[in-house]
Amino acid sequence: MADPKGFLKTTERELPARRPVAIRLMDWKEVYEQGDSAVLKRQAGRCMDCGVPFCHQGCPLGNLIPEWNDLVWRDEGRAAIERLHATNNFPEFTGRLCPAPCESSCVLGINQPAVTIKEVEVSIIDQAFAKGWVQPQPPGRLTGKTVAVVGSGPAGLAAAQQLTRAGHTVAVFERDDRIGGLLRYGIPDFKMEKKHLELRLAQMTAEGTRFRANVNIGVDISWDDLRARYDAVVVATGAMVPRDLPIPGRDLPGVHFAMEFLVQQNKIGAGGSIEALITAEGKHVVVLGGGDTGADCIGTAHRQLAASVTNLAIGKQPGTTRPESQPWPISPTLFEVSSAHEEGGTRQYLASTVEFLSNEFGEVRAIRIAETEYLDGRRVPKAGSEREIPADLVLLAMGFTGPEQSDLSHQLKVPFDGHGNVERDGNYQTSQEGVFVAGDAGRGQSLIVWAIAEGRAAAAAVDEFLEGQTQLPSPVKPTDRSFAL
Repeated sequence: MADPKGFLKTTERELPARRPVAIRLMDWKEVYEQGDSAVLKRQAGRCMDCGVPFCHQGCPLGNLIPEWNDLVWRDEGRAAIERLHATNNFPEFTGRLCPAPCESSCVLGINQPAVTIKEVEVSIIDQAFAKGWVQPQPPGRLTGKTVAVVGSGPAGLAAAQQLTRAGHTVAVFERDDRIGGLLRYGIPDFKMEKKHLELRLAQMTAEGTRFRANVNIGVDISWDDLRARYDAVVVATGAMVPRDLPIPGRDLPGVHFAMEFLVQQNKIGAGGSIEALITAEGKHVVVLGGGDTGADCIGTAHRQLAASVTNLAIGKQPGTTRPESQPWPISPTLFEVSSAHEEGGTRQYLASTVEFLSNEFGEVRAIRIAETEYLDGRRVPKAGSEREIPADLVLLAMGFTGPEQSDLSHQLKVPFDGHGNVERDGNYQTSQEGVFVAGDAGRGQSLIVWAIAEGRAAAAAVDEFLEGQTQLPSPVKPTDRSFAL
């Protein structure tokens, strides 16, 4: 194990410092400074190597957390990345973007701050890339079987890498102009610089995975034609249909879905140009939705020099301590101050949006909101509490309702479940033989760690379908919803 007395000697939870707000708002680089190796070693040493490591239970990937904590504490970085890669294809993504349910399940967290698992994880992979320890792993033989993966987000990339290493010829199709899905265009650079994505794509290309950008399956190639060309198809298109807010004034210019705004900025950051640019510069920006996407909009608006940023959430403000209804090791709902919230703006809870109001030019100028009250379990605007707040740009960041259905339904004729997700059996296969579903397209909007876990599991199912057996790991089943007790 790591330091046998580490959790007794070091009781504080130490995280890398964030760059000063005034400095980081001047660029799009990641907000965190590089972690100190002594601090990381000390934090890894706090791991208790529990007889029953509940951090495994909290992670859908089943990451071998105590093992690589011990190796970091012993300065055995190369062995640490081998153990980390044994369960996780892309720790450089999860270490930056995952909300770390493993930390909520850390046994030390019962009466002390949890081990900084996520920071140790990202330090392992960053060191491995820097020292050249991450090398291509091409297959020893080719099976002669072909697989098309549609969608190049974390689920699609995980499935593709696993299937390529199993010896299948894999092509990844992406309708955007660059590979990466939401990793490319949905995540702001201040949360993850795209150099990390490029490093992993270079490894996958060297292993033999083929990437086809600017190909919209269902339009450029029909789903039926794709199925006819390949021995198997993996649908990993994500859950990209945004949740709308159908209230008066919704169609006013200046009211946009969050992803319209975030994708444009990421494309500009990648050197592209945008017509009809949505910009927050000099505007009163209102973000509806209190989740990660809303925080991404807040950080982006600050960097675009918004006049003001207001974040509205319809529900109650979460508490700062674990509620009794969510005991350890359940991942609790807590009030968090992300780097974007730290940068400015105001947050308002129990705020129901009633109407978008226009100016003399027909553009949005304000939002009429009311206090939220709970009646018979429903959240409704409280009568007599309405007021206006200025809004030149409104961003709807209220989550997603599921995958786009039209082409899949009409061309492949696959059914959808009651939640709007692609229906699949216990082996990730749809009603169409040889067509599999991984990630948010099958489970609905979820965490990046679930996407990677499902990509790995779907790859094992595809490999078994093609070869009659598989040695690929299958960390989760489609029916799994949570690893918390």
